[in-house]
Amino acid sequence: MKDLNALMQQAQAMQQKLQDAQAKMAETTAEGTSGGGMVTIGLKGPGEVTSVKIDDSLLVPGEGEILADLIVAAHADAKRKLDTVNADLMREAAGPMAGMNIPGMPKLF
Repeated sequence: MKDLNALMQQAQAMQQKLQDAQAKMAETTAEGTSGGGMVTIGLKGPGEVTSVKIDDSLLVPGEGEILADLIVAAHADAKRKLDTVNADLMREAAGPMAGMNIPGMPKLF
């Protein structure tokens, strides 16, 4: 019975670590750029856009398609960075359980 109690305590500790990691993920920010820094997008949490900066030289008639492509690229860059940070937070929280696929349990990341 000691083993079961110890296992339950470990599970509760891991659950708390995962909740803490999720709270950190909600506050995590990342910034992505494109066009050599002409477009910058800030993201927070699961991917909420918090800021968009566009170089004035792109705000001219005829540059709409280029601007749209740069915005998409900057968002992809920021999302990739945010996903990397969030995966690291979850990996750290999961400890030895990281990457394990346990039947009946949600995949950690």
